[in-house]
Amino acid sequence: MPELKDYLNSINTTKISVINEDEDEKSYPNFIVNRCLSYFPDTVYYANLINKYNYLLDKKLQYDFYIYSIRKRKRFSPWIKNEINENLEAVKEFYGYSNTKAYEAIKILSDKDLEYIKKKLYKGGVEK
Repeated sequence: MPELKDYLNSINTTKISVINEDEDEKSYPNFIVNRCLSYFPDTVYYANLINKYNYLLDKKLQYDFYIYSIRKRKRFSPWIKNEINENLEAVKEFYGYSNTKAYEAIKILSDKDLEYIKKKLYKGGVEK
C-alpha cells in the first residue's frame, strides 16, 4: 500500500500512477494531498479546483487529475506546526481549561500570576 510520500512523488516528479487496485484507491488521502499541493503558487489553483468539486469526483479521478495536469517539478515544504507555549500548557494543567479558555485566561493573568502557576506545577527532578 502506497504512503503519502509515494503519492506526492508520483504527482510531482515521476508521473507514474501508484494506484492500481481498489484498496489503493480507498487509502488515497485526498485531503492531505490537497493540503500539500496548496502550499505552492503553481499548484494552489489545482488544489482549490479539486476542493471545489470534491464531492463530484472519486479519489482515483482526483489523483489522475493531479498527475496529468500538474507539471513535473520538485516541491517540498515543511509542515506548519503550532508552537508550544509554556504558559498555555501551564494554565491548561493548573485550571483544567481547554485551549481557547486558556488563551483567554493568559490575556487576563499577569506575569506574576503565570510565575506562581509554573511554581505550583513544578514537579522537581534534575535541571539541565
